[in-house]
Amino acid sequence: MRRRSCPAVILAAISETDSKATTTLVAPVVPRVFAFSMQAEQSIVVDPKSPGGINSPHGLILFDGVCVLCSRGCRFVSKRDRRGYFRFVPIQLAEGRPLAEQLDIDPDRPDSFAFVATGQAHVKSEAALRIARELPGWQWTWVFHFIPRVIRDAIYDLVARNRYRWFGRRDACILPNSDRSWPS
Repeated sequence: MRRRSCPAVILAAISETDSKATTTLVAPVVPRVFAFSMQAEQSIVVDPKSPGGINSPHGLILFDGVCVLCSRGCRFVSKRDRRGYFRFVPIQLAEGRPLAEQLDIDPDRPDSFAFVATGQAHVKSEAALRIARELPGWQWTWVFHFIPRVIRDAIYDLVARNRYRWFGRRDACILPNSDRSWPS
């Protein structure tokens, strides 16, 4: 029986000295199955000092404001956010629409939410995992990065397609109160 080796991704730095190029290994070999789970960050144009901006101490969660599941998720995050790190903006509001459009999310029919921090945006399952990583007691969720992003996002898409049917939909966007608490 012939044994097949797993294809690998190698990250290397190439440097030139005189007329000779050398390659230096800068990261260990990563099996291809895990290469799919690596998320490339998307740059997004945000005021550097506003939440999610490169110079901001706050992360921004861009969510579907009429979705009951989404607003409950934001309430869950807010209750556990002891540092006051997260800020929340519904995609449907004037503040959220341009950010959603930069991420190819239709503000009138959102199919994802986003997490923006230090000028980088994450969507779908990667957004959820990045948010969980910032919550006390939820850092263990990093293990889900071993599941290829394609699979994580397929599960995310299934829930997103059915979220109104399974959890309900509000007539208007729900926002946190000025004291960062969420209405019921």
